[in-house]
Amino acid sequence: MTTPEKIPLSPAQRSRIRRLSASKEPDAGEEAGELNIIPYLDIIMNIVVFVVSSLSVVFVSTIDSTPPSIGGAGSTRGIKSEALNLVVLITSEGVSLKTSSGNIATGCNSLGAGIAVPKTGGQHDFAELTRCASELKKKNERAESETQVTITANPDVDFQTVIEAIDAVREVPGDDNVRKLLFPDVAFGVAR
Repeated sequence: MTTPEKIPLSPAQRSRIRRLSASKEPDAGEEAGELNIIPYLDIIMNIVVFVVSSLSVVFVSTIDSTPPSIGGAGSTRGIKSEALNLVVLITSEGVSLKTSSGNIATGCNSLGAGIAVPKTGGQHDFAELTRCASELKKKNERAESETQVTITANPDVDFQTVIEAIDAVREVPGDDNVRKLLFPDVAFGVAR
């Protein structure tokens, strides 16, 4: 019996083996063995340029504040003057004000119980809050140099209302549209 290595191949078999083992010419648009990454790099560069250009447009504004400390006692520790110690409590019924002398009554004219600045028409009255904070600062001569206020809000009060209350007690419009600072140093308190 003959071994497989010794069996002669026919010319048709040799031709077929040559044809199958021969290197094939690449099709049109196909390059042999190379990956074209230029379109990919174009896309990446466009994304990078877009991200860098959009980052320069973002502006961030901040409000300096002091977070409450554990136990709530630290929110008034940094107040320099014992004169007023204004605390603003934002509730769903309006804004309540408290000083070191006691609670401010409705209308901001005297001490007493109640909401100092009640809601009007279902909305918080921030113009009245600014007027009331300004009056409290004017009435107490030792409070003129005081710059801190503690803001506290009930859990059902939204964040935008807190920000508007901060803006209302920070400054008041003055003569010739020049804004006068009321209480620019804001500290956050925890409602008990």
